[in-house]
Amino acid sequence: METITSTAGMVVAPHKAAAKAGAEVLRAGGTAVDAMIAAAATIAVVYPHMNAIGGDGFWLIAPKGRDPWYIDACGPAGRNASIEAYRNAECETVPTRGPLSALTVPGTVGGWAKAYEIAMHLGGGLPVGELLADARRRAREGIVVSRSQAALTAEKLAELENQPGFAGIYLSDGKPPAEGAGLRQERLSDTLDHLGHAGFDDFYRGDVAATLANDLEAFGSPVTRADLKDFEARVRSPLQTRIKTGQLFNSAPPTQGLASLIILGLYDRLDVSRAESFDHIHGLVEATKRAFLVRDRVVTDPAHMEVNPADFLGADWLDREVGKIERRRAAPWPEPASEGDTVWLGAIDAAGNAVSFIQSIYWEFGSGCVSPHTGILMQNRGASFSLDPDALNPLQPGRRPFHTLNPALARLDDGRTVVYGTMGGEGQPQTQAAIFSRAIMHGQDISVAIDAPRWLLGRTWGDETTSLRVESRFDPDLVTALERAGHEVVVMKDAYSDTMGHAGMIVRGADGQLLGAHDPRADGGAVAG
Repeated sequence: METITSTAGMVVAPHKAAAKAGAEVLRAGGTAVDAMIAAAATIAVVYPHMNAIGGDGFWLIAPKGRDPWYIDACGPAGRNASIEAYRNAECETVPTRGPLSALTVPGTVGGWAKAYEIAMHLGGGLPVGELLADARRRAREGIVVSRSQAALTAEKLAELENQPGFAGIYLSDGKPPAEGAGLRQERLSDTLDHLGHAGFDDFYRGDVAATLANDLEAFGSPVTRADLKDFEARVRSPLQTRIKTGQLFNSAPPTQGLASLIILGLYDRLDVSRAESFDHIHGLVEATKRAFLVRDRVVTDPAHMEVNPADFLGADWLDREVGKIERRRAAPWPEPASEGDTVWLGAIDAAGNAVSFIQSIYWEFGSGCVSPHTGILMQNRGASFSLDPDALNPLQPGRRPFHTLNPALARLDDGRTVVYGTMGGEGQPQTQAAIFSRAIMHGQDISVAIDAPRWLLGRTWGDETTSLRVESRFDPDLVTALERAGHEVVVMKDAYSDTMGHAGMIVRGADGQLLGAHDPRADGGAVAG
């Protein structure tokens, strides 16, 4: 892996086809926002196990020299999704697969619509049909099944094979496709073609909405035509906090962006001098614990939050909280954790407009349910709701679920702009902290910072392990030091593990020079415009 340089714009994505689609839009005169819509559409086709247009999305869009806009494209629970209804269906918890897990409105296309409005404001706004053209073509002509898609289809086959519409698209003669096999998604291509002509709004209030709603009703999803009609993504203020090198931005609740900012805010106050040292890794792990305690106590649908998340990002609170971190001893753990399947993508254009974007279907292949007439794979994000009415995130019609998604962006005092992020559920804040601390706080080359061995505190990807897992390339002496400090360390067999996320970063210097790289753990890369 190498760091890519450019002055003409850049896109990074976990699949090279998506990065190329975005870069082509930059070359055609589109803004970073146009490029991101194109990349988002393509990756929904070529990485269907990780994301889909039946999922949710979140955006940070920063015009040159200005603070970012935040687009919250999180769909709420459907009208028929109530605790009583699920109890009547004899559910002890919200199902993680099947029609009753497909209980929230897909928000990501609504996010594309809001982003498109901003693209026009920034002087872009290429025709929607052009932005969706690469995705539409790949869906119709076929994609090459990636290593991770083949592996996850086989691993989760028992959960997915009998879900409505799944086998007809994602299996080959009832079996998981092999890596390198072809996979066509004709109905999804038709849907993208229709949106290219009718516009994104058709997904919620047009022919696509009507067809999707009929399919959802037929297989038993709680989401109705009226739920689709009522949905609109929201433009909101992002969360932000100050560190020594500049201003950090991230997504607001119902996402865990608050946790990502707390981690870096606390770590900054530890004044660690050297990357890859005990102080570096221990400090970030302990900051993660403090951040997750806050997240798990307060983050929910913002309409139902009783505290202001900004209260945890001010200098006074962070100064007090960092004093609770023991420099040589690990705090007791675990706390409950979450899993997730997601993609993060970033783009910066030649003018300096920057985008950090993430979209997800929650678990691999989401609910597993596919609308047969639209080809839309539905997310299972609503599985994060609780059937306990007294829980922090209880299931209620119209309520937005908790999200692990959180795109990140920074404006540094030296004039640099940084977009960065990863997939990986519970690991997202931890991987963000790893690559940002290495590249920005400790000055490593971007490719080195992303390539370096990573860690994960807690469980994710359906793994019940709550220990501190580290990739096998970790320095054995550092592992020993962490264990002596009280960390329960598990050295993984993998040198590069998907469990650690698929991270990427672009840095734009004050002179307009762009540096970018993407994770060797993924199938993607950085592509210059």
